[in-house]
Amino acid sequence: MRVAVVGAGVSGLAATKCCLDEGLEPTCFEQSQDIGGLWRYTEHIEAGRPSLYPSVISNTSKEMSAFSDFPYPEDFPVFLPNARLLDYLRRYVEHFSLREHIRFGTTVVSIRKHPSFASTGQWNVVTEADGKEVSHVFDAVMVCSGNFSEPSLPLHCFPGIERFQGRYFHSRQYKHPDVFQGKRVLVVGMGNSGVDIAVEASRVAAKVTISTGRGAWLLSRVFDHGYPWDMVFNTRLMSLIRTNLPGPLAWGLLNYKMNQRFNHENYGLQPEKSWLVREPVLNDDLPSYILTGRITIKPGVKEVKENSVVFHNCPEEEPIDIIVFCTGYNVSFPFLEESVVKVENKHASLYKYVFPTHLQKHTLAVLGLIRPFGAIMPLTEMQARWVTRVFKGLCHLPPQSVMEKEVNEKKKNQVQWFGLSFDEVLKTECLVYMDTLASFIGAKPSVLRLLCRDPWLALTIFFGPCSPYQYRLGGPGHWEGARQAILTQWDRTLKPTRTRVPAGSCSSFPSLLTVVGLLLLLAAVIFGFLQ
Repeated sequence: MRVAVVGAGVSGLAATKCCLDEGLEPTCFEQSQDIGGLWRYTEHIEAGRPSLYPSVISNTSKEMSAFSDFPYPEDFPVFLPNARLLDYLRRYVEHFSLREHIRFGTTVVSIRKHPSFASTGQWNVVTEADGKEVSHVFDAVMVCSGNFSEPSLPLHCFPGIERFQGRYFHSRQYKHPDVFQGKRVLVVGMGNSGVDIAVEASRVAAKVTISTGRGAWLLSRVFDHGYPWDMVFNTRLMSLIRTNLPGPLAWGLLNYKMNQRFNHENYGLQPEKSWLVREPVLNDDLPSYILTGRITIKPGVKEVKENSVVFHNCPEEEPIDIIVFCTGYNVSFPFLEESVVKVENKHASLYKYVFPTHLQKHTLAVLGLIRPFGAIMPLTEMQARWVTRVFKGLCHLPPQSVMEKEVNEKKKNQVQWFGLSFDEVLKTECLVYMDTLASFIGAKPSVLRLLCRDPWLALTIFFGPCSPYQYRLGGPGHWEGARQAILTQWDRTLKPTRTRVPAGSCSSFPSLLTVVGLLLLLAAVIFGFLQ
């Protein structure tokens, strides 16, 4: 079975590897000359490719971001600079011999149904390389082109921008802070890129202001007791609590936890509707930069003037020289017909965020079009594991009416849960989603069964970080090293940080031996929810 994979970024590499695992024949088309997608930094902006600024560091820790059968080297830092993450992807490609299946410098021009699609599910794929177009026929397609290439620049939402005499640009064009030297800078938007750019700009600019109409919860990579945030936040216990608590109690717990480090209201960051779950912003510097006056938080922009900006509920004008629009990206698939994947309001109606619901044959899938509260790499890998088994006929999708009903319900619920703004409809509870896809292929770990035959592992899985290796303990793609990878995840986490160990010191990470009695008691109570 021949499978076309579009893109050699994180999702495309996982898709190629999973095809090989299932005995399929992948051909990965990458328009640039190298792998990496978003994580490959180039000084110049390339059309059709994501653009990275050199200071980008991963927001998720290495143990939670690894592919499920390929842990990061233990000496890699806990949070990865983009160059180290690209190094990891290169090692992944080499280890699993993926490069021979990738065609570099090849752009996918169009993907259309083959005339025999109704019976074969095949696709006509036209590619271009060195100015020559070639037509291929594939049995299936995995779209892994990402959604960070087409910037969203809603200038119509900023009255007066046409008369602004300063400079403005989208965050995709940002590379180095030198452009802000001595300038008065306004950053519009409070996502991760917006805050990163504001922090960098504040080191050289005369003044930096962040404009946010809705605020945001701010997390630090350094979480409780100094551990990585996602290794504490994304556990099966915490996920169970988040998804089962009554609404008011859940909101109260969320407010308490988010305000534990500092009171967001005092810093002008408190979300306007704090009961709506927004994607937290990961930044370690912003609170101290607000305290020292290097960054000021303002509400949304009401009007742009020649050399200044007026904010809502603020009578005075703010002098501005440069505006950086950190307003996200559009979702588009220029090589696909709209009848195959239709995008509305930056949202594609896909079953489990992967499959178009209306196709006669489910031989086309979209990977990576999702924003989890956690790492994207293991999630797209799980999507690929499921998709390849659907292609082979080993997993089956529900009837079209059932899939469409779920898509519509999920969209409606997430509008209520997240508030529909930009791409938030794509956000989801990471662990619940991973478990759902894993259950489709028989790879979801059973804590109850493990408790009987391997209690140490069961407790580690339930109370510890939900690291990707859990999904290689059984089922298709079973990996012999999964158990050991889970039990040694804290060793690899602390290895690069414990570079100075004072005499007489002992390990500082949680030991199950010291709390096993309490955990067993809690397990007896909590596992009742799982039955």
